[in-house]
Amino acid sequence: MSALHDLAHEAGLQIDWTDAGGQAQRVSDDALAGVLRALGHDTASDAGLTEARDRLVADRSGRAASFVSGDVGEPIPLTGMDGTGELVLDDGERRTVIIAGALPAIDRPGYHTLTIGDHTLTVAVAPARCFMVGDAAPGRRLWGPAVQIPALRDGRDTAFGDFGTLGHSARAFAAAGADAMAISPFHALFPADPDRFSPYAPSSRLFLNILYGDPGLVGLPVTGEDAPDLIEWQAAIPQRVAHLRRAFDARTDAIRDAVAAFAVEGGDELVRHARFDALHAHFFGQGARGWQDWPAAFRDPAGEAVAAFARDHAGDVDFYLFCQWLADRSLAEAQAAAVDRGMRLGLIADLAVGMDAGGSHAWSRRDDLITGLSIGAPPDLLGPDGQNWGITGFSPQALQRTGFAPFIATIRSAVRHAGGIRIDHAMGLQRLWVVPDGRPASEGAYLSYPIDDMLRVLAIESQAARAIVIGEDLGTVPEGFRPRLDARGVLGMRVMPFETDGDRLKPPASYDAQAAAMTGTHDLSTVAGWWRGRDLDLIDELGRSTRSESRAHADEQRARERTGWWDGFVAAGVAHEPQPDPDDGALVADAALGFVGVTPCAIAVVPMEDVLGLIEQPNLPGTTDEHPNWRRRMPADTGELLGHDDVAARIATINQARTA
Repeated sequence: MSALHDLAHEAGLQIDWTDAGGQAQRVSDDALAGVLRALGHDTASDAGLTEARDRLVADRSGRAASFVSGDVGEPIPLTGMDGTGELVLDDGERRTVIIAGALPAIDRPGYHTLTIGDHTLTVAVAPARCFMVGDAAPGRRLWGPAVQIPALRDGRDTAFGDFGTLGHSARAFAAAGADAMAISPFHALFPADPDRFSPYAPSSRLFLNILYGDPGLVGLPVTGEDAPDLIEWQAAIPQRVAHLRRAFDARTDAIRDAVAAFAVEGGDELVRHARFDALHAHFFGQGARGWQDWPAAFRDPAGEAVAAFARDHAGDVDFYLFCQWLADRSLAEAQAAAVDRGMRLGLIADLAVGMDAGGSHAWSRRDDLITGLSIGAPPDLLGPDGQNWGITGFSPQALQRTGFAPFIATIRSAVRHAGGIRIDHAMGLQRLWVVPDGRPASEGAYLSYPIDDMLRVLAIESQAARAIVIGEDLGTVPEGFRPRLDARGVLGMRVMPFETDGDRLKPPASYDAQAAAMTGTHDLSTVAGWWRGRDLDLIDELGRSTRSESRAHADEQRARERTGWWDGFVAAGVAHEPQPDPDDGALVADAALGFVGVTPCAIAVVPMEDVLGLIEQPNLPGTTDEHPNWRRRMPADTGELLGHDDVAARIATINQARTA
């Protein structure tokens, strides 16, 4: 093995990997060198490569001595550590332990502290599994819609849905029999920049999107905004920020006290985030997009320039603290609305896979991240050139060095007011395709992550919050990944259009019990849209390449698939009529909800678009301005929509299927 490969291996890069088609692939030396340089390693000479490798080995030895994880009731190996130590459990209980190559089994999950002589390390002890649907609702199979928060409507004239709308919709779905409501990410974005509204490219996953805060909770309800069918974010965001400013200016002494207490609870991280938003608004007006474009003195969150700015612009910093408090309270109210009306789980939060490199987290905690690298996907049949998502993520070395503190904080933020979490691109718990900034996605490589440690942390946090965990296990899935998730109680996703055998649907009985059954996702055609061939229309309209020889060939294939799907619905006993025409997607949506409903899956999650039988999908991957991504609104108030006869009948179908 060459010095380059030695360093790549020690840095956690996978030189050889298997693609989604089962074909063996190897990363080129040029691509490996590019990723290693982005990670800060010298690749100019063999001596530099060897020196970098030796540093990583030494660093890993130090990290291993500061954090270990294990399972309840099982000894935890401690290489090179022997003697008598003191174990302090997370509730303060102290125990004397004898260590001979391993820490004796601990009977209590949590984050404990072990001291041996003058050495101290964190011991994360995980429960056997995450919190499960059966823990929340023994013997029941649940269902719930998946919704895009901005798309929702209530009785107010608002430019987009917020947490107030979410609470209203949760009450309506609870009354209709749903036990959960999967929601789009609510992470903090960039409130000064109306062009950055994608929920999957956040500024920080530790804080909330302030645009979703409900000013009605402080006596200043939102009314009179333009409410078109497509959200005009460039106008809507400044309009909502202005409304939040009015709510801030009108705050009472009681609200001031509540915000002050919230700021104390949030600590320095919250204050830094509020400072970032104030700075971003200030410099965005001067043409800066991210913190890298700010004057050098302001790129250091602990520097005097930032402190002086915070003093001189205290009102702006206080405004963003107020907005975080309002968003947090609004989200809590939405979860309470869901649970109080009878939902067993309530909201299921969505955790984006990464964050914007120009955002709050990267500014305030840049050592947490793989600076200089973007997350994406390797070339495959769906994307021959690969994908670069333009976001960054945690550094595996930083996670281990910090005792996984950033990961723990991220999970806690997501489940603070939720009964579950969906982890976007869950394969990131084991590996991420990383691409050097400015390079094509094909010149990336897989970077390994400490999956066993991360799954243990996830189980600890899931049980503590009583929140189920769903992992998006779609795409290029590494061998052994799904069994690992199954063993820890993380539910996979069984998405009906992907569960096929040729042109036919796999029977519902073949679905895993410990999984979430879905008719689709926000990135796929709706059921009615697929039946009509709307996805094929979009391919034509956008001039995109397809594996079909022609549109006629694609239409012929779709006709065969329609027959296969409908035969599958009939065989499952959820359809009895003759196969509908392509324009009659409502009957197909009926059958699809019944189909996922009769699966043995612990929970069925159905996009709201399929509950309503709509044609258009929320997002079209690989597009920005070409398609109105994250802009579509529901046609009416949620309660009104669920009361329509056809929708009520469709919901009755899935309720019956889930209780059969």
